[in-house]
Amino acid sequence: MRIAVTYENGEIFQHFGHTEQFKIYDVENGTIVAENIIGSNGSGHGALATLLAESGVNTLICGGIGGGAQVALAEAGIQLYGGVVGNADQAVRALLDHVLDFNPNVKCNHHGENHEHHENCGSGGCGSHSCMH
Repeated sequence: MRIAVTYENGEIFQHFGHTEQFKIYDVENGTIVAENIIGSNGSGHGALATLLAESGVNTLICGGIGGGAQVALAEAGIQLYGGVVGNADQAVRALLDHVLDFNPNVKCNHHGENHEHHENCGSGGCGSHSCMH
């Protein structure tokens, strides 16, 4: 199993489409056997799903994530655990222990027709837009 977490300074980065790093965990028999941090290369949304799939990731833990990115992850066969906050390492351990607190209905809400960055959420939301966890 290979788990990716949106990552910034040890914490789960809260906006999938804007993440600059993923922490990748290789898991065998329920134990983390390797950890690695990879850059997103400025990719966004669907390109991030492709990056993860090409890296052999089959599970993603993140904070807020838009519907388009969720579809791209599903199409890539990546299981999503969204709406997660806190320490990345602790979240992965919680997932492995089957006690991860996540939101199966996580989404980014965008109200307004002229928003240029559909399904993006910046730091603290997008003005009147917010990420729901």
